[in-house]
Amino acid sequence: MPIDVGASIPSVTLNVLKDGVQAITTDEIFAGRKVVLFSVPGAFTPTCSAKHLPGYVEKFAEFQQRGIDVACMAVNDAYVMKAWSKDQNVPDELIMLADGNANLARALGLEMDASAFGMGLRSKRFALYAEDGVVKALNVEAPGEFKVSSAQAILDTIG
Repeated sequence: MPIDVGASIPSVTLNVLKDGVQAITTDEIFAGRKVVLFSVPGAFTPTCSAKHLPGYVEKFAEFQQRGIDVACMAVNDAYVMKAWSKDQNVPDELIMLADGNANLARALGLEMDASAFGMGLRSKRFALYAEDGVVKALNVEAPGEFKVSSAQAILDTIG
């Protein structure tokens, strides 16, 4: 079951690459902040690289103007996330989270088995909006879709 609106983001440790691999907790990311977390099935994959992440890069200033931080998550390692962020010209303030073991994806109930595609356990494509660690909106894509988790869709959802 996916996390419910009104529930708190589970406490999980992820990684980022800044002067080496650094651990970062969901408490550090979400506590006392407004955050949009969007997740992709994999860095460098077609829809993720052509549409999903670029949309958030394009709309990043709009999120900032609203006082909302943005984080991108994938079941990849921190080195892959850093390389992808460089390839996609991601602003430094947009947090690129490596959920290498799918711990957060599983804790949110938003994991998917992509073994049929040779990708193993991954995260579903989704976007959520949280205030002080409490989920206020959750948009989860149907398999193969890219409609409700785009930057514009989550901006429209949160108003």
